[in-house]
Amino acid sequence: MADEPKPAPLPASTPATTPATTPATTTAPAAVPPGVPAPLERAALERVLARAAELQAAEADPGELTLTEAQILDVGSEVGIPAKHLRQALAEERSRVEVPVERGRVAALFGAATVFASRTVRGTPALIFEKLDDAMQREESLRVKRRFADRIAWEPRGGMATEFRRIMNVGGHGYRLARAQEVSATVIAVDAERSIVRLDASLANVRAQRLAGGSAVVVIGGAFTGILLALGVMAAVAVPPVAAGLVAGYFVARSHGPQVAGAQLALEQMLDRLERGEMQRPSLLSAITASAGLRWP
Repeated sequence: MADEPKPAPLPASTPATTPATTPATTTAPAAVPPGVPAPLERAALERVLARAAELQAAEADPGELTLTEAQILDVGSEVGIPAKHLRQALAEERSRVEVPVERGRVAALFGAATVFASRTVRGTPALIFEKLDDAMQREESLRVKRRFADRIAWEPRGGMATEFRRIMNVGGHGYRLARAQEVSATVIAVDAERSIVRLDASLANVRAQRLAGGSAVVVIGGAFTGILLALGVMAAVAVPPVAAGLVAGYFVARSHGPQVAGAQLALEQMLDRLERGEMQRPSLLSAITASAGLRWP
């Protein structure tokens, strides 16, 4: 029997090839797709949040805008604001006094009618009020006008003896606040050891007196010129008194500027002494004389 043909051998199976691994590459950040707003920077984010808060406040019911201090601290903790910064901001807000900002020509030419200074110092409100009251009465010849829980207002002390002390500068204090219409102090506790102090001085009466004095000089110069012209004096001789009166009146009115600077300096110096602990609490003798209405250096 003839040999049967053998089947052809099957081809060897080829191993499956694996794709070559390519090294990983760092991909650049994807560009913002068209139509998608770009991310905001921190400054822009703060402006957006502030504007959103304004819009919410404008539409919200007034009763919904009232928050206790504890609630404000809770809100601050949720957004990561430390409690000490929130208490500082709350104290500054409570000590803020609404004073209209003068933008007229009178304030620009002759000086402001009010000055103020503010500082955070160590001490409780009761102790700070005690020190300030002693300094205002003894060094500035003022007396208490109104007393509130968080504010004291003083006014000038009258009398010939007080005026003599101011003119002669008894004690060397300068008495730069002695003629102010009103001087006030607002003290709000920040925490158990610190308080924010705001001092305000109203010089509206002083400025009015300077302006009235300057106007009087101008009027006198004009009247004198009119008399000379009525008497037949040549205009070349009669007109100069008017010009001299205008110049003198202007400088009399401008003398209010140094008064403003002096009052501002006096407020800042008081806060400096409070901050450095140089303003001591009044002695027993000072307290007795104060109760009797007497104040001497």
